[in-house]
Amino acid sequence: MAVANLSDLTNLNPSTLQAYRASVLHFTADPAQHADAYAWHADGLLVVADGRVLMVGDYLQLATQLKASLSTELEIHDYRGKIIMPGFIDTHVHYPQTDMIASPSPGLLPWLEKYTFPTERKFSDPSHASDVAHFFIDELLRCGTTTAMVYCTVNPTSVDAFFNESEKRDLRMVAGKVLMDRNCPAFLQDTAEGGVRESEELLKKWHGRGRQMYAITPRFAPTSSNAQMQLTGELARAYPDAFLQTHVAENTDEVAWVKSLYPDARSYLDVYDKYGMLRPRSMYAHCIWLDDGDRQRMAETGSAISICPTSNLFLGSGLFDFERADALQVPLSLATDVGGGTSFSMLQTMNEAYKVARMGNCFLPALRMFYLATLGAARSMRLEDTIGNFAAGNEADFIVLDPKATPLLARRSMRTESLEELLFALALLGDDRTIAATYAAGKLVHRREYPSDI
Repeated sequence: MAVANLSDLTNLNPSTLQAYRASVLHFTADPAQHADAYAWHADGLLVVADGRVLMVGDYLQLATQLKASLSTELEIHDYRGKIIMPGFIDTHVHYPQTDMIASPSPGLLPWLEKYTFPTERKFSDPSHASDVAHFFIDELLRCGTTTAMVYCTVNPTSVDAFFNESEKRDLRMVAGKVLMDRNCPAFLQDTAEGGVRESEELLKKWHGRGRQMYAITPRFAPTSSNAQMQLTGELARAYPDAFLQTHVAENTDEVAWVKSLYPDARSYLDVYDKYGMLRPRSMYAHCIWLDDGDRQRMAETGSAISICPTSNLFLGSGLFDFERADALQVPLSLATDVGGGTSFSMLQTMNEAYKVARMGNCFLPALRMFYLATLGAARSMRLEDTIGNFAAGNEADFIVLDPKATPLLARRSMRTESLEELLFALALLGDDRTIAATYAAGKLVHRREYPSDI
Protein backbone atom coordinates (compact mmCIF):
# COMPACT_ATOMS: atom_id res chain seq x y z
CA MET A 1 0.00 0.00 0.00
CA ALA A 2 1.44 3.37 -1.02
CA VAL A 3 0.54 6.40 1.03
CA ALA A 4 1.15 10.12 0.68
CA ASN A 5 1.23 11.09 4.36
CA LEU A 6 2.73 9.85 7.58
CA SER A 7 -0.59 9.21 9.29
CA ASP A 8 -1.01 6.05 7.20
CA LEU A 9 2.30 4.50 8.31
CA THR A 10 0.50 2.53 10.99
CA ASN A 11 -1.00 0.39 8.19
CA LEU A 12 2.43 -0.64 6.93
CA ASN A 13 4.82 -3.32 8.06
CA PRO A 14 8.03 -1.43 8.97
CA SER A 15 10.10 -4.31 7.57
CA THR A 16 8.83 -3.47 4.06
CA LEU A 17 10.07 0.13 4.24
CA GLN A 18 13.30 1.25 2.61
CA ALA A 19 14.74 4.76 2.74
CA TYR A 20 17.45 6.36 0.62
CA ARG A 21 19.29 9.57 1.48
CA ALA A 22 20.85 11.70 -1.29
CA SER A 23 20.08 14.77 -3.30
CA VAL A 24 16.73 13.95 -4.93
CA LEU A 25 15.34 15.25 -8.22
CA HIS A 26 12.12 14.50 -10.06
CA PHE A 27 9.80 16.36 -12.40
CA THR A 28 6.18 17.39 -12.07
CA ALA A 29 5.81 19.18 -15.42
CA ASP A 30 7.70 20.13 -18.58
CA PRO A 31 10.40 22.74 -17.79
CA ALA A 32 9.80 24.27 -21.23
CA GLN A 33 6.28 25.19 -20.13
CA HIS A 34 6.47 25.68 -16.35
CA ALA A 35 8.99 27.49 -14.16
CA ASP A 36 8.30 25.20 -11.19
CA ALA A 37 8.41 21.95 -13.13
CA TYR A 38 10.62 19.97 -10.76
CA ALA A 39 11.25 19.16 -7.12
CA TRP A 40 14.85 19.32 -5.91
CA HIS A 41 15.90 18.31 -2.42
CA ALA A 42 19.61 19.00 -1.93
CA ASP A 43 19.55 16.74 1.14
CA GLY A 44 16.59 14.53 0.40
CA LEU A 45 14.98 11.27 1.42
CA LEU A 46 13.12 8.79 -0.78
CA VAL A 47 10.98 6.27 1.09
CA VAL A 48 9.79 3.10 -0.65
CA ALA A 49 7.31 0.46 0.46
CA ASP A 50 6.48 -2.79 -1.34
CA GLY A 51 8.13 -1.63 -4.54
CA ARG A 52 6.32 1.70 -4.74
CA VAL A 53 7.11 5.27 -3.77
CA LEU A 54 5.75 6.10 -0.34
CA MET A 55 7.05 9.64 0.04
CA VAL A 56 9.87 11.96 -0.89
CA GLY A 57 11.08 15.21 0.63
CA ASP A 58 13.74 16.95 2.69
CA TYR A 59 15.75 14.56 4.83
CA LEU A 60 15.61 16.40 8.16
CA GLN A 61 11.86 16.85 8.07
CA LEU A 62 10.96 13.34 6.92
CA ALA A 63 13.54 11.54 9.06
CA THR A 64 12.28 13.28 12.19
CA GLN A 65 8.65 12.46 11.39
CA LEU A 66 9.46 8.85 10.49
CA LYS A 67 11.33 8.33 13.73
CA ALA A 68 8.34 9.63 15.68
CA SER A 69 5.85 7.52 13.72
CA LEU A 70 7.59 4.13 13.58
CA SER A 71 7.97 1.67 16.40
CA THR A 72 11.34 0.48 15.10
CA GLU A 73 14.28 2.38 13.68
CA LEU A 74 14.29 2.67 9.90
CA GLU A 75 17.53 1.78 8.12
CA ILE A 76 18.55 4.54 5.73
CA HIS A 77 20.75 3.79 2.73
CA ASP A 78 23.24 6.62 2.55
CA TYR A 79 23.99 7.98 -0.93
CA ARG A 80 25.02 11.46 0.15
CA GLY A 81 27.09 13.23 -2.49
CA LYS A 82 25.03 11.55 -5.21
CA ILE A 83 21.69 12.25 -6.91
CA ILE A 84 18.63 10.00 -6.85
CA MET A 85 16.13 10.45 -9.67
CA PRO A 86 13.62 8.28 -11.55
CA GLY A 87 15.09 5.67 -13.86
CA PHE A 88 15.62 6.64 -17.48
CA ILE A 89 13.01 5.65 -20.06
CA ASP A 90 14.28 4.77 -23.56
CA THR A 91 11.34 4.99 -25.96
CA HIS A 92 12.96 3.40 -29.02
CA VAL A 93 15.56 0.62 -29.06
CA HIS A 94 16.18 -2.65 -30.95
CA TYR A 95 17.47 -5.45 -28.74
CA PRO A 96 18.32 -7.78 -31.66
CA GLN A 97 20.73 -5.15 -32.99
CA THR A 98 22.94 -5.24 -29.89
CA ASP A 99 25.64 -7.27 -31.62
CA MET A 100 25.78 -5.04 -34.72
CA ILE A 101 26.12 -1.70 -32.95
CA ALA A 102 28.76 0.53 -34.60
CA SER A 103 28.49 -1.07 -38.06
CA PRO A 104 29.63 1.25 -40.88
CA SER A 105 27.26 2.19 -43.68
CA PRO A 106 26.61 5.14 -46.03
CA GLY A 107 22.96 5.37 -44.99
CA LEU A 108 19.85 3.81 -43.47
CA LEU A 109 18.65 1.56 -46.30
CA PRO A 110 21.99 -0.08 -47.13
CA TRP A 111 22.63 -0.45 -43.38
CA LEU A 112 19.39 -2.42 -43.07
CA GLU A 113 20.32 -4.71 -45.96
CA LYS A 114 23.93 -5.38 -44.96
CA TYR A 115 23.71 -5.61 -41.19
CA THR A 116 20.23 -5.48 -39.70
CA PHE A 117 18.41 -8.19 -41.59
CA PRO A 118 21.22 -10.80 -41.40
CA THR A 119 21.64 -10.11 -37.69
CA GLU A 120 17.93 -10.47 -36.97
CA ARG A 121 17.83 -13.79 -38.84
CA LYS A 122 19.58 -15.46 -35.90
CA PHE A 123 16.65 -14.84 -33.55
CA SER A 124 14.73 -17.89 -34.68
CA ASP A 125 17.10 -19.69 -32.28
CA PRO A 126 15.64 -19.35 -28.75
CA SER A 127 19.01 -19.80 -27.04
CA HIS A 128 20.58 -17.03 -29.11
CA ALA A 129 17.61 -14.73 -28.45
CA SER A 130 17.84 -15.41 -24.71
CA ASP A 131 21.57 -14.76 -24.64
CA VAL A 132 21.22 -11.39 -26.39
CA ALA A 133 18.19 -10.41 -24.28
CA HIS A 134 20.17 -11.09 -21.10
CA PHE A 135 23.12 -8.96 -22.23
CA PHE A 136 20.85 -6.22 -23.59
CA ILE A 137 18.97 -5.83 -20.31
CA ASP A 138 22.24 -5.85 -18.38
CA GLU A 139 23.36 -2.92 -20.54
CA LEU A 140 20.12 -1.00 -20.01
CA LEU A 141 20.38 -1.33 -16.24
CA ARG A 142 24.08 -0.49 -16.24
CA CYS A 143 23.18 2.76 -18.03
CA GLY A 144 20.30 3.56 -15.67
CA THR A 145 17.45 2.68 -18.04
CA THR A 146 14.62 1.00 -16.16
CA THR A 147 11.96 1.07 -18.90
CA ALA A 148 12.31 0.78 -22.67
CA MET A 149 10.13 0.40 -25.73
CA VAL A 150 11.84 -2.49 -27.48
CA TYR A 151 11.70 -3.90 -31.00
CA CYS A 152 12.14 -7.67 -31.25
CA THR A 153 12.24 -9.48 -34.64
CA VAL A 154 9.58 -11.17 -36.75
CA ASN A 155 10.23 -14.35 -34.76
CA PRO A 156 7.85 -14.88 -31.82
CA THR A 157 10.75 -16.63 -30.08
CA SER A 158 12.53 -13.26 -29.87
CA VAL A 159 9.57 -11.73 -28.05
CA ASP A 160 9.28 -14.58 -25.57
CA ALA A 161 13.01 -14.46 -24.90
CA PHE A 162 12.93 -10.76 -24.16
CA PHE A 163 9.88 -10.82 -21.91
CA ASN A 164 11.12 -13.90 -20.05
CA GLU A 165 14.34 -12.08 -19.20
CA SER A 166 12.53 -8.88 -18.22
CA GLU A 167 10.00 -10.76 -16.13
CA LYS A 168 12.77 -12.51 -14.17
CA ARG A 169 14.00 -9.10 -13.04
CA ASP A 170 10.53 -7.59 -12.49
CA LEU A 171 11.13 -4.72 -14.90
CA ARG A 172 8.55 -2.42 -16.51
CA MET A 173 9.20 -3.10 -20.21
CA VAL A 174 7.32 -2.70 -23.49
CA ALA A 175 8.16 -4.87 -26.51
CA GLY A 176 6.66 -6.41 -29.63
CA LYS A 177 7.14 -8.67 -32.62
CA VAL A 178 8.17 -6.83 -35.79
CA LEU A 179 5.69 -7.08 -38.68
CA MET A 180 7.18 -7.38 -42.20
CA ASP A 181 5.52 -9.10 -45.15
CA ARG A 182 7.31 -7.43 -48.08
CA ASN A 183 10.52 -5.65 -49.15
CA CYS A 184 12.67 -7.74 -46.85
CA PRO A 185 14.59 -11.02 -47.13
CA ALA A 186 12.45 -14.15 -47.34
CA PHE A 187 14.02 -15.47 -44.12
CA LEU A 188 12.45 -12.55 -42.20
CA GLN A 189 9.15 -12.28 -44.03
CA ASP A 190 5.86 -13.09 -42.36
CA THR A 191 2.41 -12.81 -43.95
CA ALA A 192 -0.26 -10.16 -43.54
CA GLU A 193 -2.61 -12.47 -41.68
CA GLY A 194 -0.02 -14.67 -39.99
CA GLY A 195 2.08 -11.82 -38.68
CA VAL A 196 -0.86 -10.00 -37.16
CA ARG A 197 -2.27 -13.23 -35.74
CA GLU A 198 1.06 -13.98 -34.04
CA SER A 199 1.14 -10.43 -32.71
CA GLU A 200 -2.29 -10.82 -31.16
CA GLU A 201 -1.31 -14.12 -29.56
CA LEU A 202 1.81 -12.54 -28.06
CA LEU A 203 -0.19 -9.51 -26.92
CA LYS A 204 -2.67 -11.74 -25.10
CA LYS A 205 0.18 -13.69 -23.52
CA TRP A 206 2.32 -10.79 -22.31
CA HIS A 207 0.42 -7.50 -22.11
CA GLY A 208 -0.34 -6.76 -18.47
CA ARG A 209 1.47 -9.86 -17.22
CA GLY A 210 3.27 -8.49 -14.19
CA ARG A 211 5.11 -5.41 -15.41
CA GLN A 212 5.31 -6.49 -19.05
CA MET A 213 3.43 -4.56 -21.75
CA TYR A 214 3.01 -5.26 -25.47
CA ALA A 215 3.62 -3.01 -28.47
CA ILE A 216 2.10 -3.70 -31.89
CA THR A 217 5.18 -3.21 -34.08
CA PRO A 218 5.02 -2.72 -37.86
CA ARG A 219 8.68 -2.10 -38.71
CA PHE A 220 7.88 0.73 -41.09
CA ALA A 221 5.45 1.35 -43.93
CA PRO A 222 7.71 0.05 -46.76
CA THR A 223 7.96 -3.44 -45.25
CA SER A 224 4.23 -3.97 -44.69
CA SER A 225 1.73 -4.49 -47.48
CA ASN A 226 -1.58 -2.67 -47.65
CA ALA A 227 -3.23 -5.80 -46.28
CA GLN A 228 -0.86 -6.02 -43.33
CA MET A 229 -1.21 -2.32 -42.59
CA GLN A 230 -4.98 -2.67 -42.63
CA LEU A 231 -4.94 -5.63 -40.25
CA THR A 232 -2.41 -3.92 -37.99
CA GLY A 233 -4.65 -0.86 -37.71
CA GLU A 234 -7.58 -3.11 -36.82
CA LEU A 235 -5.49 -4.81 -34.13
CA ALA A 236 -4.51 -1.44 -32.71
CA ARG A 237 -8.15 -0.38 -32.50
CA ALA A 238 -9.14 -3.67 -30.86
CA TYR A 239 -6.53 -3.22 -28.11
CA PRO A 240 -6.34 0.51 -27.30
CA ASP A 241 -4.49 -0.19 -24.06
CA ALA A 242 -1.61 -1.82 -25.95
CA PHE A 243 1.17 0.26 -27.44
CA LEU A 244 1.99 0.80 -31.10
CA GLN A 245 5.53 1.59 -32.27
CA THR A 246 7.08 2.17 -35.66
CA HIS A 247 9.41 4.42 -37.68
CA VAL A 248 8.53 7.46 -39.77
CA ALA A 249 10.36 10.08 -41.84
CA GLU A 250 13.86 9.13 -40.73
CA ASN A 251 15.71 9.47 -44.04
CA THR A 252 15.00 11.30 -47.31
CA ASP A 253 15.52 8.15 -49.41
CA GLU A 254 13.06 6.32 -47.15
CA VAL A 255 10.51 9.15 -47.52
CA ALA A 256 10.79 8.97 -51.31
CA TRP A 257 10.39 5.19 -51.21
CA VAL A 258 7.20 5.49 -49.15
CA LYS A 259 5.86 8.05 -51.61
CA SER A 260 6.34 5.58 -54.46
CA LEU A 261 4.61 2.80 -52.50
CA TYR A 262 1.72 4.95 -51.23
CA PRO A 263 1.21 7.63 -53.92
CA ASP A 264 -2.22 8.64 -52.62
CA ALA A 265 -1.00 9.52 -49.11
CA ARG A 266 -0.47 13.20 -48.29
CA SER A 267 2.72 12.37 -46.41
CA TYR A 268 4.63 9.47 -44.89
CA LEU A 269 2.83 9.97 -41.58
CA ASP A 270 -0.50 10.07 -43.42
CA VAL A 271 0.05 6.44 -44.43
CA TYR A 272 -0.21 5.40 -40.79
CA ASP A 273 -3.10 7.79 -40.20
CA LYS A 274 -5.15 6.24 -43.00
CA TYR A 275 -4.84 2.86 -41.32
CA GLY A 276 -5.89 4.18 -37.91
CA MET A 277 -2.48 3.98 -36.27
CA LEU A 278 -2.31 7.52 -34.86
CA ARG A 279 -3.60 7.32 -31.31
CA PRO A 280 -2.58 7.53 -27.64
CA ARG A 281 0.18 5.07 -26.77
CA SER A 282 1.57 5.18 -30.31
CA MET A 283 5.28 5.99 -30.50
CA TYR A 284 6.85 7.23 -33.76
CA ALA A 285 10.63 7.17 -33.97
CA HIS A 286 12.68 9.88 -35.71
CA CYS A 287 10.09 12.22 -37.29
CA ILE A 288 12.80 14.32 -38.92
CA TRP A 289 11.18 14.96 -42.30
CA LEU A 290 7.68 15.94 -41.14
CA ASP A 291 5.81 19.15 -41.88
CA ASP A 292 3.57 21.15 -39.56
CA GLY A 293 0.50 19.36 -40.87
CA ASP A 294 2.00 16.09 -39.68
CA ARG A 295 2.99 17.54 -36.32
CA GLN A 296 -0.46 19.01 -35.81
CA ARG A 297 -2.03 15.64 -36.57
CA MET A 298 0.22 13.92 -34.04
CA ALA A 299 -0.74 16.43 -31.37
CA GLU A 300 -4.45 16.01 -32.16
CA THR A 301 -4.30 12.23 -31.86
CA GLY A 302 -2.02 12.00 -28.83
CA SER A 303 0.69 10.29 -30.87
CA ALA A 304 4.22 10.76 -29.57
CA ILE A 305 7.67 11.34 -31.07
CA SER A 306 10.75 9.42 -30.01
CA ILE A 307 13.84 11.53 -30.79
CA CYS A 308 16.91 9.46 -31.69
CA PRO A 309 19.85 11.87 -32.03
CA THR A 310 22.75 9.42 -31.93
CA SER A 311 21.40 7.20 -34.71
CA ASN A 312 20.29 10.20 -36.79
CA LEU A 313 23.82 11.57 -36.68
CA PHE A 314 25.47 8.17 -37.16
CA LEU A 315 23.41 7.36 -40.28
CA GLY A 316 23.40 10.95 -41.54
CA SER A 317 19.60 11.03 -41.54
CA GLY A 318 19.08 14.64 -40.47
CA LEU A 319 18.44 16.92 -37.51
CA PHE A 320 15.28 16.81 -35.43
CA ASP A 321 13.36 20.12 -35.29
CA PHE A 322 12.71 20.73 -31.58
CA GLU A 323 11.29 24.20 -32.18
CA ARG A 324 8.48 23.14 -34.53
CA ALA A 325 7.60 20.05 -32.48
CA ASP A 326 7.29 22.18 -29.35
CA ALA A 327 5.30 24.85 -31.19
CA LEU A 328 2.72 22.25 -32.20
CA GLN A 329 2.83 20.64 -28.72
CA VAL A 330 3.69 17.11 -29.82
CA PRO A 331 4.61 14.77 -26.93
CA LEU A 332 8.38 14.21 -27.00
CA SER A 333 10.91 11.81 -25.50
CA LEU A 334 14.50 10.69 -26.07
CA ALA A 335 15.77 7.32 -27.26
CA THR A 336 19.04 5.55 -27.96
CA ASP A 337 17.88 3.60 -31.05
CA VAL A 338 20.57 0.96 -30.60
CA GLY A 339 21.95 -0.43 -32.92
CA GLY A 340 21.72 2.61 -35.23
CA GLY A 341 22.39 4.56 -32.07
CA THR A 342 25.91 4.18 -30.78
CA SER A 343 25.36 4.05 -27.01
CA PHE A 344 22.93 2.55 -24.50
CA SER A 345 23.51 5.59 -22.28
CA MET A 346 20.72 8.12 -22.04
CA LEU A 347 23.29 10.61 -20.77
CA GLN A 348 25.26 10.28 -24.00
CA THR A 349 21.95 10.53 -25.87
CA MET A 350 21.30 13.86 -24.10
CA ASN A 351 24.77 14.99 -25.17
CA GLU A 352 23.91 14.42 -28.83
CA ALA A 353 20.39 15.83 -28.46
CA TYR A 354 21.83 19.09 -27.16
CA LYS A 355 24.11 19.38 -30.19
CA VAL A 356 21.32 18.51 -32.64
CA ALA A 357 19.16 21.23 -31.09
CA ARG A 358 21.98 23.79 -31.32
CA MET A 359 22.51 22.97 -35.00
CA GLY A 360 18.85 23.88 -35.44
CA ASN A 361 19.31 27.18 -33.57
CA CYS A 362 17.46 25.81 -30.53
CA PHE A 363 18.82 25.72 -26.98
CA LEU A 364 17.95 22.62 -24.97
CA PRO A 365 18.47 23.14 -21.22
CA ALA A 366 19.68 20.22 -19.11
CA LEU A 367 16.49 20.26 -17.03
CA ARG A 368 14.49 19.72 -20.22
CA MET A 369 16.73 16.86 -21.33
CA PHE A 370 16.36 15.04 -18.02
CA TYR A 371 12.60 15.63 -18.15
CA LEU A 372 12.41 14.12 -21.65
CA ALA A 373 14.26 11.03 -20.40
CA THR A 374 11.96 10.53 -17.39
CA LEU A 375 8.51 12.09 -16.90
CA GLY A 376 8.32 13.35 -20.49
CA ALA A 377 8.80 9.80 -21.76
CA ALA A 378 6.28 8.44 -19.27
CA ARG A 379 3.72 11.02 -20.40
CA SER A 380 4.38 10.18 -24.04
CA MET A 381 3.61 6.55 -23.17
CA ARG A 382 0.59 7.46 -21.01
CA LEU A 383 2.34 5.87 -18.02
CA GLU A 384 2.87 8.98 -15.89
CA ASP A 385 0.71 7.50 -13.13
CA THR A 386 3.01 4.46 -13.00
CA ILE A 387 6.62 5.51 -13.71
CA GLY A 388 8.65 8.62 -14.47
CA ASN A 389 8.52 10.55 -11.20
CA PHE A 390 8.24 10.11 -7.45
CA ALA A 391 4.52 10.72 -7.01
CA ALA A 392 3.20 8.62 -4.13
CA GLY A 393 2.11 5.22 -5.41
CA ASN A 394 4.29 5.20 -8.51
CA GLU A 395 6.55 2.20 -9.04
CA ALA A 396 9.92 2.68 -7.34
CA ASP A 397 12.19 2.58 -10.38
CA PHE A 398 15.08 4.93 -9.66
CA ILE A 399 18.78 5.49 -10.23
CA VAL A 400 21.70 6.93 -8.29
CA LEU A 401 23.94 9.28 -10.27
CA ASP A 402 27.50 9.99 -9.17
CA PRO A 403 28.76 13.49 -10.09
CA LYS A 404 32.27 12.30 -9.22
CA ALA A 405 32.23 9.19 -11.41
CA THR A 406 35.22 10.32 -13.47
CA PRO A 407 38.03 12.76 -12.64
CA LEU A 408 36.87 15.26 -15.26
CA LEU A 409 33.21 15.07 -14.21
CA ALA A 410 34.20 15.45 -10.54
CA ARG A 411 36.33 18.49 -11.31
CA ARG A 412 33.57 20.15 -13.34
CA SER A 413 30.82 19.26 -10.84
CA MET A 414 32.75 20.90 -7.99
CA ARG A 415 32.65 24.17 -9.91
CA THR A 416 28.97 24.23 -10.86
CA GLU A 417 26.93 27.08 -9.43
CA SER A 418 23.37 25.87 -10.06
CA LEU A 419 21.34 22.70 -10.54
CA GLU A 420 21.16 23.46 -14.27
CA GLU A 421 24.95 23.58 -14.52
CA LEU A 422 25.33 20.35 -12.55
CA LEU A 423 22.81 18.50 -14.72
CA PHE A 424 24.40 19.92 -17.85
CA ALA A 425 27.78 18.56 -16.76
CA LEU A 426 26.22 15.14 -16.14
CA ALA A 427 24.56 15.17 -19.56
CA LEU A 428 27.61 16.33 -21.51
CA LEU A 429 30.33 14.47 -19.61
CA GLY A 430 28.47 11.47 -18.17
CA ASP A 431 28.06 7.92 -19.40
CA ASP A 432 27.43 4.47 -17.90
CA ARG A 433 30.10 5.12 -15.25
CA THR A 434 27.89 7.87 -13.83
CA ILE A 435 25.24 5.34 -12.79
CA ALA A 436 26.23 4.22 -9.30
CA ALA A 437 23.13 2.06 -8.81
CA THR A 438 19.85 1.15 -10.47
CA TYR A 439 16.68 0.06 -8.66
CA ALA A 440 13.55 -1.52 -10.15
CA ALA A 441 10.38 -1.93 -8.12
CA GLY A 442 12.42 -0.97 -5.08
CA LYS A 443 15.07 -3.67 -5.58
CA LEU A 444 18.72 -3.16 -6.44
CA VAL A 445 19.26 -4.52 -9.97
CA HIS A 446 22.63 -2.94 -10.75
CA ARG A 447 25.49 -1.53 -8.70
CA ARG A 448 28.58 -0.10 -10.27
CA GLU A 449 31.81 -1.79 -9.28
CA TYR A 450 34.34 0.88 -8.46
CA PRO A 451 38.06 0.07 -8.68
CA SER A 452 38.22 -0.34 -4.90
CA ASP A 453 35.46 -2.98 -5.10
CA ILE A 454 37.24 -5.21 -7.60
